[in-house]
Amino acid sequence: MSTLSYVDESADSPWSTYLAQVDRVVPYLGPLARWAETLKHCKRALIVDVPIELDDGSVAHYEGFRVQHNLSRGPGKGGVRYHPAVTLDEVMALAAWMSVKNAAVNLPYGGAKGGIRVDPKTLSIKELERLTRRYTSEIGIIIGPQQDIPAPDVNTNAQVMAWMMDTYSMNVGATATGVVTGKPIHLGGSLGRVKATGRGVFVTGREAARRINLELQGARVAVQGFGNVGSSAAELFHGAGAKIVAAQDHTGTIVNPRGLDLATLMPHVRDSGGVAGFAGAERADDESFWDVDCDILIPAALEGQITAARARRTKAKLVLEGANGPTLPAADDVLGDRGILVVPDVICNAGGVTVSYFEWVQDFSSFFWTEDEINLRLDKIMVGALRRIWDTADQHKISLRTATFAVACERILMARQERGLYP
Repeated sequence: MSTLSYVDESADSPWSTYLAQVDRVVPYLGPLARWAETLKHCKRALIVDVPIELDDGSVAHYEGFRVQHNLSRGPGKGGVRYHPAVTLDEVMALAAWMSVKNAAVNLPYGGAKGGIRVDPKTLSIKELERLTRRYTSEIGIIIGPQQDIPAPDVNTNAQVMAWMMDTYSMNVGATATGVVTGKPIHLGGSLGRVKATGRGVFVTGREAARRINLELQGARVAVQGFGNVGSSAAELFHGAGAKIVAAQDHTGTIVNPRGLDLATLMPHVRDSGGVAGFAGAERADDESFWDVDCDILIPAALEGQITAARARRTKAKLVLEGANGPTLPAADDVLGDRGILVVPDVICNAGGVTVSYFEWVQDFSSFFWTEDEINLRLDKIMVGALRRIWDTADQHKISLRTATFAVACERILMARQERGLYP
């Protein structure tokens, strides 16, 4: 366990969860285990003060972070989130998971992540723009198209990325579209990017369902987090014949055993800001979400949601981690003991960063692909990566999570070993 004073030492903290996952993979690293301690340290962590003038003329200060976990395989890559619960511990873990995720799908990136501790709903659009531009200027010393490429995450979107790209470009004196991904299409963004993470959840879920002989037609799906990832995955599963029987977000929990009508739910969420109040379902207690009769559970909200107690209660046969770090290590063990298959975040939700890679490549060449080409390339990469991981899991008789870490960490540490230490 880390002894760094600024890291949350509690067993359920995101960084502690990540460290426990690393410990489980070390026995499968062979001679590369010599370098395993590399995985337990972040290369660089930047904490910045983000002062802005509010619309009423007062000045407010917010704390921002940008962490680069490992850059052995390429520039840092990872999103930026705006959330009142953002901490350095969380951002460190998210950056580390990005290192593993990028290596798991064999993208030429290291792992990075950023965030500001703020509730963006309390800010006007102009205040949000000032916050974004000041934060970008503060972290500008470590980001760049060949250094570290931010992207959208919780409570950030294409508009925030446009402000970040413009601010960085103004500071370096040239338009640099490749400094961020997830941008608007007309500013160098990629088709297919918005729904890419949810599509990756669906593609890996479809492959996993085949492995356990779970028919998607009529399968019952419960989705926690009905933002970009959860709603996109829900739409794709619904299109494959599954029934979305429960949805939960920050506004509440809704349940309909016959299946939610997504054609009316999606506009409701867009208009009202959440699933609460949807006429086509019953309101339920938030904790009862974990007792819903379902075949597939998709945690697509924040980390640390599936505790050991909740893992004992779920009726799902398959868990697809749309969020980063949603399952605590103790809960992982419970799910494994119960024979419930977990497709881990570091492969399950890698669709977003994969299409971000496509966007980055397209920006460098100024040549853009069609959405069909994007989706075909994404599906091929995701399916190939999952099959490689599944072969590793079968070979060592280990969970998909440990197998994903084994494949990814071998790639990271091989790069570390071959590059050597400088000086």
